[in-house]
Amino acid sequence: MVQVILASQPFDPWKSLQTFQNAMLTVGSYGATAVFVGTMRDFNEGERVESLFLDHYPGMTERELERILREARSQWEFLDALIEHRVGEIEPGEPIVLVAVWCAHRGAAFDACRWIMEALKSRAPFWKKETGPAGVRWVERNTAG
Repeated sequence: MVQVILASQPFDPWKSLQTFQNAMLTVGSYGATAVFVGTMRDFNEGERVESLFLDHYPGMTERELERILREARSQWEFLDALIEHRVGEIEPGEPIVLVAVWCAHRGAAFDACRWIMEALKSRAPFWKKETGPAGVRWVERNTAG
C-alpha cells in the first residue's frame, strides 16, 4: 500500500511515520526505512521569509503524487511508501513534507526515497506564495536539491 496525505494543519512527521508503520506494516517485514522530512526555512533567494502559503489543485495534486509513488514502485521493490505534504499557511520551522519508504534493504529504500522527493519537487502541482519584509511574492522555481 502507498499513501498520500495532504495536511492543511501542522503535522508531526515522526508521529505520522509511527502511526503509518504501526497500522500498515508487519513487524519484521522490512529491513530498512528511508525518511526525508522537509521543513520551512525563514529565508529564500537571499531574503527573509515570514510565512509561506502553499496552494494546490485539489484532486490533481493527489493524483500526481500517487502517480509518482506508482512509478517509484515500478523501479524499486518496496513494501510501502508514504507522502504527507502540507498545504495552506506554513510558518518557519514547520514540516512541509514527509516522504518515507519501507524496503527489505537499505539501497532500494534510499534510492526510492530520494527519487520520490525529487519527482515531487519537479512535478507535483504546488504553488508557493511567500510573505516577507518586502511584501508578498510568488516563488517561480524550486531551489536546487
